[in-house]
Parts: sequence; C-alpha cells; structure tokens
Amino acid sequence: MRKLGIYIHIPFCAKKCAYCDFYSTFAEGTVIERYLSALKDEISKWGGLIDRPIDTIYIGGGTPSVLGKRICDIVKKVYDSFCVEEGAEITVEANPCSITAEFLQSARNAGVNRLSIGVQSGNNTELKILGRAHTAEEAERVVKLAREEGFDNISLDLMLCLPDSNIGTLKNSLDYITALEPEHISAYMLKVEENTLFAKREDLNLPDEEEEARQYLYMCDYLEKKGYGHYEISNFCKEGRKSRHNLKYWLCEEYLGIGPSAHSFLDNKRFYYPDDLKGFISSPETLPDGAGGSAQEELMLALRLMKGIDITEYYNPLPQDLINKLEGYKKQGLITYNHPMVSLTDKGCLVSNTLITELIYEDL
Repeated sequence: MRKLGIYIHIPFCAKKCAYCDFYSTFAEGTVIERYLSALKDEISKWGGLIDRPIDTIYIGGGTPSVLGKRICDIVKKVYDSFCVEEGAEITVEANPCSITAEFLQSARNAGVNRLSIGVQSGNNTELKILGRAHTAEEAERVVKLAREEGFDNISLDLMLCLPDSNIGTLKNSLDYITALEPEHISAYMLKVEENTLFAKREDLNLPDEEEEARQYLYMCDYLEKKGYGHYEISNFCKEGRKSRHNLKYWLCEEYLGIGPSAHSFLDNKRFYYPDDLKGFISSPETLPDGAGGSAQEELMLALRLMKGIDITEYYNPLPQDLINKLEGYKKQGLITYNHPMVSLTDKGCLVSNTLITELIYEDL
C-alpha cells in the first residue's frame, strides 16, 4: 500500500517577517483554541476517509512553536486518526524566540523527532533587517537546549543574498550555522515577493545577479567541504539526513495538507484550502487545483534533486534537438550529462527554472 505524508499548517506568528509571503496571521483572543478545534475535527475527518500508512508528518507555518505544549494535541490527533508507521519522520517548524523547554519536552513526548528551526543568519544586524524577533545568541541557545532535550535531527534555515551582504557576511553566517552542527541545512536566496514589507521598500541594497551567483556557489562549496551533501537545489545534509517529507514533493509522491493555504496531492489530483483562517474555522473546504503526477511534472520536480534523472525514462529515443541542448548545457558547465543520467551542477542550479523548462517537451 502506498505510503502518505501529512502536512499540518499552523498559521500563527507573533510577528510578520519583512520578507515572508507565506500565509500567516496574528493570534488574538480565543482564535488559537478555535482553530485547533477545527483542525482536529478536520484531521479526524480525513482519517476516516484514508486508509494508508503515514510515514511522514510535517507541522509547518507560520510558527508552530507558538503553540507551546499544545503541539502534543495535534500530533496525538494525527496518531489517533491515521495509521502512523513506527519510525515515521515527524517534523515541527520552530522559531528561536518561541522555543521553550516546555515546548521541546512536549514535542519530544508527542513523538516529534525532527526540528526545523528558522535561524536565517548569524548576524544580528541582518536578523534585524529581516524582521526576525531573535538574536544569533538566542538561536544558539535554543539549538543547544534542543540537543539537551534529546533531539538528534535538527535542520536550520539560512538565507543568503540579503541586503548589504557579501561573501564576508555570508561566511560569518556559514561559520555560525555549521558550528551548531545541524544534521540538515535549508539555504534559500532572498527573493522579494509582492505583498511583503520588503516589496514596499526602495532603500534595500540587494546584491546584483553576479553577486548572487558568487554567494550561492561559495555556499555550495563551503557546505560540501564541511560534509553537507548537496541533495536538492536549496538543501544540504549529513549522510542519511535528507528531509523524508520534502522528498515526497520532489519525487511526486502523495501527501495530504490540512489547514488554510495547505496543498495536497492525492489520487492524482491536486487541491488546497483557501488562505482563509475564519473560513477554515467555520466551514473548512478544499478547492480543486487540477490533475497531478504527469510526466512533465515528475520530470520538473525530479530535476531539482542533485542525483539527477535517467533521461531515457522520459524520452526514448531522445529527440536530436534535446541531445543538442544537453550537450550544450554540459559544455557550459550547467549540467552533468553521462548518458542516460542528467543532473544539474551547482552552477546550473542558479538557472534551474530556465534549464528545466527547456528540457520539458509538451508531448512528453
């Protein structure tokens, strides 16, 4: 029986970061309790509809750690409603400013075995620019606290190409992050999205494309030398510590998302909950988002993984113009092409969207 991953969205944040365009809101009055009640009802509903083993649970946000010990209730409800496999990967996202010993103990007791902590930078000036509520010192303290509570699988988020940044500031953050010895690092290049505080500012001194490329390639080289395998465009890990849940997205495997803005891929269909907290509390419903699992989609997602693909699984025989493209990209150092295997290089990751688009044909 095919295994399934579950994503649970916690839409609450104590503060909105300047760069963030994820769906989140501030908790006021009894809204958290009302949301958790609706969320648990929805988890129970889906549990009655799906009879498949669950091997990953990912609780994201927002800031799930603002729930404190109530995180137990969410994990328990998933266990009560679904058949969760022994050894399932159970991840909770957390921000340093809301991580307490009580939260960590509750999460650990509930079966959470992986933390994803939004550190973002080891530089307090950069953290302030980003609108983060924590300092580098506080982040270091909570990572150590998580270790003391028994967590041995920790992922840290890092942002690069920040305002006024350069190789020197990036190196400082990389030194800081790796000194904390996380098992996994997710490293994202800042992109100014619409409807964010950054989008309203005209005084941001952002790196140009050449500097962005320098920072990304420097980071890849730095982390690989520190023993972090580059396994996806933005993700690095120690041996055996890939994010099992996120791999489902890139391998076009199925998952169920519950909560406002959560997306699902189930039975070859994609659907989602609207970005509407009040609507979810009063009458949760999903909206269709088309079919999923096509060969084009599978190829597009699989190419994000550094292990690459067997191109003949998608094109056999290979069109001559595709062969020409592959040879051309290989000469430019953008891909590794040892027929039939194709994979992006670190340099190719910088233009991944263009490359992937060029390798997908409509008649696939």
